[in-house]
Amino acid sequence: MKRAFQRHVAAVAALALVVTLATSARAEIVFPKNHEITLSNGARILLAEKHDLPLIAIQVTVRGGSLVDPPGKEGLASITGSMLRKGAGKRSALQISQAADGAGATFGTGGSYETFWVSGEFMAKDEALMVELVRDALRSPLFPDSEFVKLRAQTVDALKAEKDDPWDVLGEYGLAYLFPSHPYGRPPDGDESTVAAITRDDVLACYRGQFGSDRMILTVVGDFDSKRMESRLRAAFGDWKRAPNPVPDLPTTQRIEGRRVLLVDKPDATQTYFWMGNRGVATKDPDRDVIDLANTAFGGRFTSILNREMRTKSGLTYGVRCRVMRLSQPGSIAISSFTKTDSTQRAMDMAIRLLGELREKGIDAATVTSVKSYLSGLYPPDLETEDEIATRLGQLAYHGLPITEATQYVERIRAVPDAAILPVIRRVYPDPKDLSIVMIGNAAAIRKVAQSYGPVREIRLDQPLLQTVHEASARAR
Repeated sequence: MKRAFQRHVAAVAALALVVTLATSARAEIVFPKNHEITLSNGARILLAEKHDLPLIAIQVTVRGGSLVDPPGKEGLASITGSMLRKGAGKRSALQISQAADGAGATFGTGGSYETFWVSGEFMAKDEALMVELVRDALRSPLFPDSEFVKLRAQTVDALKAEKDDPWDVLGEYGLAYLFPSHPYGRPPDGDESTVAAITRDDVLACYRGQFGSDRMILTVVGDFDSKRMESRLRAAFGDWKRAPNPVPDLPTTQRIEGRRVLLVDKPDATQTYFWMGNRGVATKDPDRDVIDLANTAFGGRFTSILNREMRTKSGLTYGVRCRVMRLSQPGSIAISSFTKTDSTQRAMDMAIRLLGELREKGIDAATVTSVKSYLSGLYPPDLETEDEIATRLGQLAYHGLPITEATQYVERIRAVPDAAILPVIRRVYPDPKDLSIVMIGNAAAIRKVAQSYGPVREIRLDQPLLQTVHEASARAR
């Protein structure tokens, strides 16, 4: 469940990172022809025929996701989304798996920050089975108690086990500390305490209140006849009722001023994992192409400024990145890395210094040229298969962006004026004096280092994430 969610969120966050074939002379990516149908009940269907392989991919997005999680039961949407394939229609969880596996297909369900999702990839000859499984998952889930109890226990165990490698949870601590009162500050999977509190009745209430035709965007790409597919989908979803509850409001996020530090104690740690950032931008930010270029140069590729200085030249870390998290509202923009305990101060000081230099000087012309070539020549792994194209088309529809967002990306990147980059960097990247900082490591060994960056709040890694981080954040304000 966790890995599937991460792939989904990664796809949403990377919406603008679309590039073309390295060997292509064209700057434009060509999508298969597609058309959209809106049913009378509000359901949106996008169909794109692609006949080079006998495959069909389907991607469904249902608005809502963890925005609907009640306080103290974070992870409810994720559990609800995962339960969609744990028995639906006439099939048990095992029978759903057998049907998909027997057809050589992939079929998954889940929930993320703003959506529930269902996805699959099938052989063209199995399109009827594909539509049936998707229809049953969305409209006739069974939510068997035995499967719910099993999934809840597995999720709690997985959330605890993730803390064995702090790198796996560093970003969740960072977001929770930066956005304590916003849905983006609640990990969609919740924590071991909140998931343990979820009941089957909570799952039923979530499903009954949040699922319906007016929330759905359904995309199909592959080897099919559009008229026949439209007929199948109208039969499957044409009489689905609208969701009884409105889509929850999503407030904007807020940028913090000053510095604050959360120290997460892991007494046996031999490394320090650190995350430092602030509010960034939304998916539809008008300067999103410039941000792609700037962040690729600063912290988005192996030869980035951060990686060159902190890994290659200094040997302080095996890896460092700067990630721009983009959803409907501005997410975070944050540097994250890890280093030996005794080099914590050196590594963090260097990251902060490089951030300051980026804001002061921008990116040199040679690096800009290199990044333009890099982005223009790298064929994206998320645009090769039917499944990946279906996901992309669904994302564009969800965010209300035109197809040209993808197809003209390379020519826009090539046309970014050098003079436009520095003003965008200064607007988007946080001032080094305004940072929310999370450090996970041996608190006794790095406490003085943490105190050098600002007021420190301290918690333990073996405690549930949400309650402890949000309480610490409240004390920091």
